Amino acid sequence: MPFPSPEVQAFATGFPITLLHAGVTVAMLFAAAAVYVMLTPHKEITLIREGNAAAALSLGGVLVGLAIPLAVSLKASTTLVELGIWGVSTVAVQLLIFRVVDLVLHGLPKRIQDGEISAATMLVGAKLATALILGAAVSG
Repeated sequence: MPFPSPEVQAFATGFPITLLHAGVTVAMLFAAAAVYVMLTPHKEITLIREGNAAAALSLGGVLVGLAIPLAVSLKASTTLVELGIWGVSTVAVQLLIFRVVDLVLHGLPKRIQDGEISAATMLVGAKLATALILGAAVSG
């Protein structure tokens, strides 16, 4: 039986590590989203099921806002420990942004619960702007 090519050997070695790192990152994303949902006084999932577009926009923006710095952390990290440190630290900053926007807009949870798209859009903008800055900071 001929030996596999170096490319096949590299893939066989690297692919499980790739899956592990991607899996850890996706798990961090889901955990961060769960923490976010628990920290906000309004119940996004219930509101979305009821057809509240502001809640859907807000939560969708949160997911993208969390995913951007996690993706950059995945790219910048070489070990699971490093990935965990960068991932947790960037997620913590993103979770704080909700509170900052709430201070600026006064009553953000109630406004999203009432279906106010403008408040949800402002939150999404703040989340994405912070995510891009965090991503750039992590990538050096």
